[in-house]
Amino acid sequence: MRALRIAGAILGLLVLVAVATYVAGEQTEVAVLHTVDDGGAPHATKMWVVDHDGVAWVRVARPERLWLQRLEAQPRVEITRNGETQTMLAKPDRSPATRAAIDAAFRAKYGLVDWWYGVLLRSNPIPVRLDPAPAG
Repeated sequence: MRALRIAGAILGLLVLVAVATYVAGEQTEVAVLHTVDDGGAPHATKMWVVDHDGVAWVRVARPERLWLQRLEAQPRVEITRNGETQTMLAKPDRSPATRAAIDAAFRAKYGLVDWWYGVLLRSNPIPVRLDPAPAG
């Protein structure tokens, strides 16, 4: 009986941490990245975004994420920020210097929640630069 209560308390704590993490992650800007798969089907992915040196950047937590694969195959994407959608050209940048700079920008903007998400979700994050796409 005691083991069951302990297991229930642990499960309850994990659920509480998960809900608190989600809520905390939604308190600062959350953008939506729109990508298209090889079949032309659209996909929308919620994510954080930072501006660094006048350029918008997003970051993939793990290289195997499908949205990264989609934008590498078709780098013309759209991002919706604060209700406005822009067409962009996405370019992953795997250089250590860029990763350090973009990680610092995310820490500055999202604070402790960025660290916590890193503990839970990130493995080999890759910054993705988003430049305005030329018309056409």
